[in-house]
Amino acid sequence: MSQPTSHKDYDEIEYPSSDGEPLAETDAHVEELLALRQALSWRYHDDPNVYVAGNNFIYYEENNPKKVFSPDVYVVKGVPKKRRRVFRLWEEGRAPCFVIEMSSCKTWLEDIGNKKALCAFLGVREYFLYDPEGDVVKPPLQGFRLAGAEYHRIPARRDGAVESKELEVIFWLDDELRLHATDVETGKAVLRPHEVYQAHEEAEHALAEAEREIARLRAELKR
Repeated sequence: MSQPTSHKDYDEIEYPSSDGEPLAETDAHVEELLALRQALSWRYHDDPNVYVAGNNFIYYEENNPKKVFSPDVYVVKGVPKKRRRVFRLWEEGRAPCFVIEMSSCKTWLEDIGNKKALCAFLGVREYFLYDPEGDVVKPPLQGFRLAGAEYHRIPARRDGAVESKELEVIFWLDDELRLHATDVETGKAVLRPHEVYQAHEEAEHALAEAEREIARLRAELKR
């Protein structure tokens, strides 16, 4: 009969934060992964109980560091927004509500097979696949929603867009297969990093123009 794990034994169990593998395979995968993670982080910036992360390890069985996987981007609702080295499900008490995988020739079989099945087992309510290069996933953007213990394909719109009810956004691809998101309620874009920078530049330009106009009107009034 095995002995219960002592507190000391538990403390000695290591849950590594890295396996030495690269972040992603191509420029397109890296750019899209980081852009989506940043866009979703900004979307939930003011909510202290939404955690947005990606490419870190999720451990899902206590005392067993072999039970681990690493989603490309994921969202967890109902947990504190803070930095984590790894995400331990038994400590957090919540599984991600949304996972998206940036599939490639190397990963797509795992993404559509074992990883998808694991996410269903863990209760991840939505699971998305996105192929930034359009090589292996056809169509390159697909969404699945959990019903019972299994995922069912989310019907895509005529233009290929797919709605995430968990995030309340519509995901869609432009002509270069870059991933975008639109808020369902407002219809406004969830800005990608370069779009945030551009909007900031435009706002500063508009402010400068307004200040110049005010100065001109004041000068006219003095005359």
